[in-house]
Amino acid sequence: MTPFGFTSTASDVLAGVDLSGRRALVTGATSGVGVETARALAAAGAEVVLAVRNVDAGKQTATAIGNENVSVARLDLADLASVRSFVTDWDGPLHMLVNNAGIMAVPELARTPEGHELQFAVNFLGHFALTVGLHDALTEAGGARIVSLSSNAHQFGPPVFDDLDWIYRPYHPIGAYAESKTATALLAVEATRRWSDEGIYANAVHPGAIATNLQQHTGGLRTPVERRKTVEQGAATSVLVAASPLLDGIGGRYFEDCDEAEVLTGAPVMFGGGVAPFALDPANAVRLWDLATGFIS
Repeated sequence: MTPFGFTSTASDVLAGVDLSGRRALVTGATSGVGVETARALAAAGAEVVLAVRNVDAGKQTATAIGNENVSVARLDLADLASVRSFVTDWDGPLHMLVNNAGIMAVPELARTPEGHELQFAVNFLGHFALTVGLHDALTEAGGARIVSLSSNAHQFGPPVFDDLDWIYRPYHPIGAYAESKTATALLAVEATRRWSDEGIYANAVHPGAIATNLQQHTGGLRTPVERRKTVEQGAATSVLVAASPLLDGIGGRYFEDCDEAEVLTGAPVMFGGGVAPFALDPANAVRLWDLATGFIS
């Protein structure tokens, strides 16, 4: 248990935490939770890199944050060549990797240059390639955290390993989103198993229901008003997992509302909390990691 909860903000979580001398990378930090996550980490003293597809938008965000510790670099998660270029250019240790970027409910089936379904590619595969590519930088940090942004939508999308790219099934926008968010949770499970001996721990995060441009294809936020959060509240769980000393040595878990989520024992409930057992299953995590390794090779 932590002293924080549903209404806690990122600033609440990092009050009194000094991140001076630490480096953070936040993907998709041009809007919503990503911006607030970057702002809060920088305000606590961290050097923060905004990894974004649109560099001009990233520079505007950095200016708005108004902290000299914030810089911008280009990264297109839908293009594995862009990920490889970013990794090659990275120099020095990385203490906090926040895999925040995401897209949701793309209405028509779209594929990347490598042929992968777009939501799977952006939400999971690009972040997987980035995480694996930055392994040495995370190791060099001598104690690193990985934050893997998931969603409670994962509850409706167990992994379909034989058709991760929706080749054999009729495309379903929300179904593809749900499966991609299960994949992000499984990334945290296997990264921790493989790398915890090197001081690297990864956890998955459900930020909550926040009105952002993530819902551009869904007609807006559908979550009941009492279950909605502000951006500042939505970033709280991300920064808790990224930087709070309360989570030292903890990995392979799923957090929501600034605490570890309960594992579901029954059918999921729309807009409900908790984590599905299949999203924490070690065998699923190993299988996905092996498949993804082949995809990015």
